[in-house]
Amino acid sequence: MTASIIDGKDYASRLRGKLKFAVTDLKERYKITPGLAVVLVGNDAASEIYVRNKGIQTKEAGMESFEYRLPEGTSEEDLLSKVEELNSDKSVNGILVQFPVPKHMEQQKIIEKILPSKDVDGLHPVNSGYLSSGLSGMVPCTPQGASMLIKDTLPSLSGLHAVIVGRSNLVGKPIAQLLLKENCTVTICHSRTKNLQATCLSADILVAAVGIPELIKEDWIKKDAIVIDVGINRQQAPEKGEGKTKLVGDVDFEGARKIAAAITPVPGGVGPMTIACLLLNTLMATCSQNNINFSEFKI
Repeated sequence: MTASIIDGKDYASRLRGKLKFAVTDLKERYKITPGLAVVLVGNDAASEIYVRNKGIQTKEAGMESFEYRLPEGTSEEDLLSKVEELNSDKSVNGILVQFPVPKHMEQQKIIEKILPSKDVDGLHPVNSGYLSSGLSGMVPCTPQGASMLIKDTLPSLSGLHAVIVGRSNLVGKPIAQLLLKENCTVTICHSRTKNLQATCLSADILVAAVGIPELIKEDWIKKDAIVIDVGINRQQAPEKGEGKTKLVGDVDFEGARKIAAAITPVPGGVGPMTIACLLLNTLMATCSQNNINFSEFKI
C-alpha cells in the first residue's frame, strides 16, 4: 500500500469556486466588491509569476485586483507611503506586499505599517497575537491552507501528536497554533533540535517547513502518519537534460509515500492553497470592515 495523495490543487479549486459564489452574493446583497492590492518592488522572477497568478485568480473570483509595481530602487519611505495610501483607500480591503523586498528595506517595518484589518497575509504582530490567543484574526495563508488539508484528510485531530519541522513566523509557528486549536499535542522542531529523526518518528501528523530539499526520509516517518510538505525547493534534474531543474519538497516523496497514510505532493499540494486562502482572507476582511457576518456565506 502506498500513501493516498492529498490533492491541494483540487481542494483549492473547490474553495475558489465557493468564494466566487460568495463574492457574487456579497455584490448582489450589499453592493460591495472586495478589493485586493498587491505591491511588488523590483523584478524578482518568482515574485513576478506569483503576483501575476494572484491577479488572475483574484479577478476570476469576482474581486477587484490592484497591482502596484515599484522599481528596485524605490526607497523604503516611498514604499511605506504607498502602504499608508492603501490603508486609507476604502476600495482596498486587503493589502499584500510581496516578499522578499530589496535589501535596503526592513521587512518587519513594512508588515507593521499595514493595518491589521487589511493584513491578508496575517503577518502583523496584532494578528499573530490574536492567533496565539485563540482569537479571530487574519491567519497566514500557507499554514491556513495546510491546516485545511489536514482537517479534510482526518475526521478528528484531537489528541494526535503533530510535529512541525521549522519555526518560521510565516509557517512553522502559525501552523502550530492552528493545530493546538484542534487539540493536537504539538512539538516544534528546528536547527537546534536534538535527535530530529526520533521526534519525527513520533508524529501522527508531520509538517515539513524548513526549506531543505528532501530532508525528511522514509525512516523518519511513523507508519500511517499524515505528511504535509510545505517546502518548495528547486533542484538540478539531469534526467530532464543539462541545466534543467525540478521542484522538490522538504520530504523524500517516493520514500515517504511507502510509509505514510497520506501525503501532499510538491508541486500540487500545499502550494495551490496559498492564493485560495489569500482570497478567503480578503473576503473575510471585507466582511469585517463592513460589519457583515462572514458566516452568512457558508464557506
